[in-house]
Amino acid sequence: MTDSELKPIDSADIKRGFGEDGFFFPLEAITPASAQAYRAEFESLEDSIQAAICARQGQLNHMHLVLRFVNEIARNDRILDAVESLIGPNILVWDSTFFIKPPRSQEYVSWHQDLRYWGLEDPHAMVSAWLALGPVNTLNGCMQFVRKSHAQGLIAHKDRFDVDNSLYRGQEAQIDIDQREVVDVELEPGRFSLHHGYLLHSSPANPSNIRRWGLTINYIAPHNKQVVAERDFAMQVRGKDEYGNFEQAPAPESDLSAEALEWHARVIAAKEQAAFQGVDA
Repeated sequence: MTDSELKPIDSADIKRGFGEDGFFFPLEAITPASAQAYRAEFESLEDSIQAAICARQGQLNHMHLVLRFVNEIARNDRILDAVESLIGPNILVWDSTFFIKPPRSQEYVSWHQDLRYWGLEDPHAMVSAWLALGPVNTLNGCMQFVRKSHAQGLIAHKDRFDVDNSLYRGQEAQIDIDQREVVDVELEPGRFSLHHGYLLHSSPANPSNIRRWGLTINYIAPHNKQVVAERDFAMQVRGKDEYGNFEQAPAPESDLSAEALEWHARVIAAKEQAAFQGVDA
């Protein structure tokens, strides 16, 4: 398969399905061969990444600030076209995170809503894209969505701080999940899903012998605001930013450079102020 053979992005279909269910998938961003090449690039840098960046709960956050290939993915036109259909032509990257589950791992993600701890004002001026860089299925711990749960607004969460929970606070939504509405988000390499910040989602452990590779990119419209932390950062990847609500972070000129790592530390400190507000454990 070549890039020219990827299926067209149908903006109207995405907008309709996302509005109804709070998510949309599968969409094609890159070819399986490109996904494999990105995996290989990560593996070549993995030891250096782990040495340079302190992963919290196994998460590697804000990777577009320090790795050129992640910055390239965040600017992928097919992903941005899909995102534009939901939040408009002016787009900032707010965060990017590798969620990689090792084989035979007990790591999981509890049922939660992203926006419960992000401090962003407008829930409809953001969308998360989750890109599979390897096979993602029910055998190796794919994401699960609760259909239409984005329509419930913010739900109370409880901090669990379970050592195997990949979330910062081990946060868990205090709600009974209707299993009839749960959807398994199975994705082939190079495909991605989109989900709303209010959507309930989770993922189980990976008992398989295959590493589960996922990269989440969180996009926002420039008119959105940070209302919890004292400052916040983003990176413009399409259109214009006429609001200046977020300090602009630069794209990395080289992988894991001293300048990029300084920016990464600055951004992490600011965003954790929102993420850990009101911690109760």
